[in-house]
Amino acid sequence: MLKLGFVSAILADFGFEHVVDFASKNGFACLEMMCWPKDNSEARRYAGVTHIDVNNLDDKHIKYIKDYTHSRGISISGLGYYPNPLDPDIEKAEYYIEHIKKVIVACNKLGVPVMNTFIGRDPRKNIQENLITFKRVWKPIIETAEQEGIKIGIENCPMFFTNDEWPGGKNLAISPAVWDAMFEAFPTPLFGLNYDPSHMIFQMMDEVKPIYQYKNRLHHIHIKDVKVYRDKLDRVGILANPLEYHSPKLPGLGDVNWRGFFTALTDVRYKGPVVIEVEDKAYEGSIDDITSAILTARNYVKQFLP
Repeated sequence: MLKLGFVSAILADFGFEHVVDFASKNGFACLEMMCWPKDNSEARRYAGVTHIDVNNLDDKHIKYIKDYTHSRGISISGLGYYPNPLDPDIEKAEYYIEHIKKVIVACNKLGVPVMNTFIGRDPRKNIQENLITFKRVWKPIIETAEQEGIKIGIENCPMFFTNDEWPGGKNLAISPAVWDAMFEAFPTPLFGLNYDPSHMIFQMMDEVKPIYQYKNRLHHIHIKDVKVYRDKLDRVGILANPLEYHSPKLPGLGDVNWRGFFTALTDVRYKGPVVIEVEDKAYEGSIDDITSAILTARNYVKQFLP
């Protein structure tokens, strides 16, 4: 059975208990909990959110988190932390890598099956150059996952939206060609995808085929839509910053083929979390707008669920 949840980052202004209570009261089964370090300075949208502090995870806090979620009928689908571990600034990269490993260990302590993150990328280097760095940087991360018995779900977001991410973006895992190189480098079945179909759309790739092609690597699913505005694309072209011609939307308000998407998930017998990620700017005006966004997305996705 598919388990419906949402990414906790959208409720950044509220604490752990509020997020769990909201999910429980509104028909969700699970949550992806954000685990950014509390002392981080990450300022981009939806980053820097801490609903579980893995640096303060003693036995007391572990029991509290488990008891609280259990009492509300909510499971934690994954722990999320999305930095750039291939950052050209070595000091930053090392900090990110160490925190990723801490989140993996926290998954084991909390009984959470998946740690979700990015591969990272040096935007100034090409794919082949980044793959060389990736193999070196990710070896100790994969070793930690194997020691802890925790899956890693790599989101396929290019992280190329703004000028500071130009020209290559800050996440290497953008396409099936790169995923194949990733899984060839680290063939462990613990290493897989946190697959988000929306990121395929503005890259002009099929968003349904990968479900069939990577059915054994689907560790977690993000549910988000995007709209490509053809008139804007016709004016600026695909070499422009992607936000110049496309925008994240709630499920059903963009170009993702959701019927084909959920057909594919059921075809491959995927039975894990499907977690709504809200990044629609039209619903950011107030907490009422944010709440409406989560519930509107839920209402749309529920047509494909029991």
